[in-house]
Amino acid sequence: MKRSATAVWNGALKDGKGTISTQSGVLADAPYSFATRFENSQGTNPEELIAAAHAGCFTMALAAQLGTIHITPESLRTTATVSLEKLEGGWTISAIHLEIAAKIPGVSSSAFEAAAASAKANCPVSRLLKAEITLTATLEQNA
Repeated sequence: MKRSATAVWNGALKDGKGTISTQSGVLADAPYSFATRFENSQGTNPEELIAAAHAGCFTMALAAQLGTIHITPESLRTTATVSLEKLEGGWTISAIHLEIAAKIPGVSSSAFEAAAASAKANCPVSRLLKAEITLTATLEQNA
């Protein structure tokens, strides 16, 4: 299985602009630029796309891990935060923090934490990335 995305850039780094499109068409000429990456202008950036990919991958991996113990989550909500820092060698994605909030009737905290840790270690995006990946896992109990 192969998936692809295309980036087009026009101009110099600081005053240039680009677009990103995905094979599926979900992103079609989504704008990105220096300002969307290093400031807070409207548009996307590579770090946001990596965060989205990691959040999606981890969440699916956690659902799969829970399935191996015959547990079906009511809901899983993951936020991935990518840290981009200027280090001695240049701009570097230095860390990714995953934060998962889960509603899972009938699961113990220990089973949930074990499944979350396994998903963090084994989702394909986690295995691809070499940044430090941390995790906060919260099991929201039903009232």
